[in-house]
Amino acid sequence: MEKKYVYLFSEGNKDMKELLGGKGANLAEMTGLGLPVPRGFTVTTEACNKYYQDKEVIDEAVKNEIYAKLEELERITGKTLGDKKNPLLVSVRSGARASMPGMMDTVLNLGMNDEVAEGFTEVTNNKRFVYDSYRRFIQMFADVVKGYPKSSFERRLDEIKEEKGAKFDTDLTADDMVEVTSEFKNIYKEIAGEDFPQDPKVQLIEAVTAVFRSWNNERAIYYRRMNDIPSSWGTAVNVQEMVYGNRGNTSGTGVAFTRNPATGENKLYGEYLINAQGEDVVAGIRTPEPISKLEDTMPEVYKEFAKIAKTLENHYKDMQDMEFTIEDGHLFMLQTRNGKRTATAALKVAVDMVSEGLITKSEALLKVEPKQLDSLLHPTFNAEALKKGEVIASGLAASPGAGAGKIYFTAESVTEHTKAGEKTILVRLETSPEDIEGMNHAEGILTIRGGMTSHAAVVARGMGRCCVSGCGELSIDEETKTLTTKSGKVYHEGDEISLDGSTGRVYDGLIKTEEPSISGDFETFMTWADEARRMKVRTNADTPRDAIQARKFGAEGIGLCRTEHMFFEEDRIFNFRKMITAETVEQREAALEDILPYQRGDFEELFKAMAPYSVTIRYLDPPLHEFLPHTDAEIKPLAEALGMSFEALKKRVESLKEFNPMMGHRGCRLAVTYPEIARMQTRAVIEAAINVGKEGVKVVPEIMIPLVGDVKEFKFVRDIVVEEADKLIKEAGCDLTYHVGTMIEIPRAALTADKIAEYADFFSFGTKDLTQMTYGFSRDDAGKFLNDYYKNQIFESDPFAKLDTEGVGELVRIAVEKGRSARPDIHLGVCGEHGGDPASIEFCESVGLDYVSCSPYRVPIARLAAAQATIKVNQNK
Repeated sequence: MEKKYVYLFSEGNKDMKELLGGKGANLAEMTGLGLPVPRGFTVTTEACNKYYQDKEVIDEAVKNEIYAKLEELERITGKTLGDKKNPLLVSVRSGARASMPGMMDTVLNLGMNDEVAEGFTEVTNNKRFVYDSYRRFIQMFADVVKGYPKSSFERRLDEIKEEKGAKFDTDLTADDMVEVTSEFKNIYKEIAGEDFPQDPKVQLIEAVTAVFRSWNNERAIYYRRMNDIPSSWGTAVNVQEMVYGNRGNTSGTGVAFTRNPATGENKLYGEYLINAQGEDVVAGIRTPEPISKLEDTMPEVYKEFAKIAKTLENHYKDMQDMEFTIEDGHLFMLQTRNGKRTATAALKVAVDMVSEGLITKSEALLKVEPKQLDSLLHPTFNAEALKKGEVIASGLAASPGAGAGKIYFTAESVTEHTKAGEKTILVRLETSPEDIEGMNHAEGILTIRGGMTSHAAVVARGMGRCCVSGCGELSIDEETKTLTTKSGKVYHEGDEISLDGSTGRVYDGLIKTEEPSISGDFETFMTWADEARRMKVRTNADTPRDAIQARKFGAEGIGLCRTEHMFFEEDRIFNFRKMITAETVEQREAALEDILPYQRGDFEELFKAMAPYSVTIRYLDPPLHEFLPHTDAEIKPLAEALGMSFEALKKRVESLKEFNPMMGHRGCRLAVTYPEIARMQTRAVIEAAINVGKEGVKVVPEIMIPLVGDVKEFKFVRDIVVEEADKLIKEAGCDLTYHVGTMIEIPRAALTADKIAEYADFFSFGTKDLTQMTYGFSRDDAGKFLNDYYKNQIFESDPFAKLDTEGVGELVRIAVEKGRSARPDIHLGVCGEHGGDPASIEFCESVGLDYVSCSPYRVPIARLAAAQATIKVNQNK
């Protein structure tokens, strides 16, 4: 049976997302529910993948199938593409399996040409509507299909409006629209070197091709990488009969949500514009009316819409984001999807829907994206500081949270300055999909135009960025890069402002922030997550402050304490350098004796902060040369302080330098060469545990030996640790349990894990170093070439951020199986930032790890991701 590449809406359903994409599957589902959906068909994701397999050409068989479905659509609607008297005009929209708002390209009013415009004007007796539709189509086709700059068209439209004294597009007359259309055709010909295409079938195939092509544009690739969407999914294309919101004052278009996407309030929320097409609302060209006003202007339409909204929410058991058009008083549904929402709204919707009996707790846990919680875990504006802040303008509270930084007027500038270490605010007249990377880097987004459902608002909410949109009290000059208030105060690029996305206020300068807390819906939801998950969640913490913060966020122990981070304070680094530069064992031991009190004191504080949970302490890992100065100017004062000659210290520094330090004299290799370091660290750990034990603090120290590649290495260092620890415990006459394990971060250790497990109490997978060693990439240098890998589709994500489950993951799986075969009770975890990545956590659950460990601010994210992983594994059993 031949593969089918095109489906009518009446042939699909919501469970066909992989084939029809999210939009196509939902249009099919709404059609099946008997809702007022304009008729159409979907070109499948498989056709998109075939397009790329065929070197970016649409196969003739696929084209013929599109034409066959077009004929069916013409029969169903009674309209014909290209007909002068009763033309079928269509929209062409993308629709990937996962929602990608603003990422893909849309074309409206396709099928319009000179003859259709002339004939359609006679039939409708509405010249303004017809030529408004035609000029929109020319601009969209030029921009989306051909990639020509839309600014050329927008500039000319603004000039004509100025000439005619029109503030909005809607103020232009029918004859004005004819003039705009003519001007747009001239601009198209100037840029393209040929007339605007008049054959509707050529227009259609070019538009479908453009949607397929847009799947691999830069912003789509970036969005996919940011949201773990594989390129292999492809996008579907939806070809749908046009309904017209721009036919006059009984027509309109809008976007609405079944609940408030910013707060989660259970109330219909959205906006609409009279006499407009859909892109006007999203683009923010005019400021729309709230959906509640529709109840006054078109009560019957509003009543029907509210009923449909409730039907869809109950059917999908989730908050819905809907697009609709009203044509001459008749309502049509153009889209529904699970709505993007802020983290605050996501939690409220989930908790409320459980209370309403609409969903179960497990279903609620799966409805919140773990990474979204990040926006609730960072500082908000201090209430007192906020009272003193100078409000310079107010706009719409489009996405809650606090953002403060230096203003920049392009996404590129924001990205550049953020990478240089600055906190930035992106200021735009209105954002577009091209701004996605800058929006992701910015602390907050400020737009002069646009409503609550504009591109800026929707994308910012999805990213967890604060956003103030529609701030018409400010004026922007993108050429001079200035922002001017109503009072005349001018802000230049690099000046500082603060945004409160919860109120829509814009403040002068930087406002003081404060730490967040977990309470209310957040606390309820996280309690459910803890009840559902199997894996424990620990934190990576080197200081009591980090440990305390992680504990507040629900950490169940420390999975990684990097002891080298404890040496960098001024008085400590001096003694540590004395140890490094020591010429004899005796000198080294004397220096270590000075270091011991610091380490012991730090461990005591960590044990107290995390009791009664385990604390895993990794012994010294980096190469020693990292702790020494490298320039002559830095070496000279240190030599004097150490009582060494400049030449002797420089010689010592040079002798410690390595060609490849990440694979050099580090980790357990240091303890093999300098066993006195391991002894000192063992004394610090065990004495600290004994001391806090005397105060009634129960603790189980876990000593982790890094960078082991051979069982004999591990056994050599372990014997030193055990000998020292047991001696100290015996001398103290106390009962103290401790464990000795290793990091699995070298492929050979994973492959020989059964041998190492005979002596190790636990394994902790250091997946960043394991990734580095497996790929042969330096994690510090990979950023220089990974963008080329993304561009050429070699990689879809950074393997240091998202675990490579096929290669590195396979080594983890081997080590788990081999480790447990030799020691069934061995404790297994992962540390490093992969432990806070939801996709990586799902893999950890699948191989049966006991815990994940991540930075303090990712602990709630890991708790939720671990719960979701457990639920998914149980669902698949």
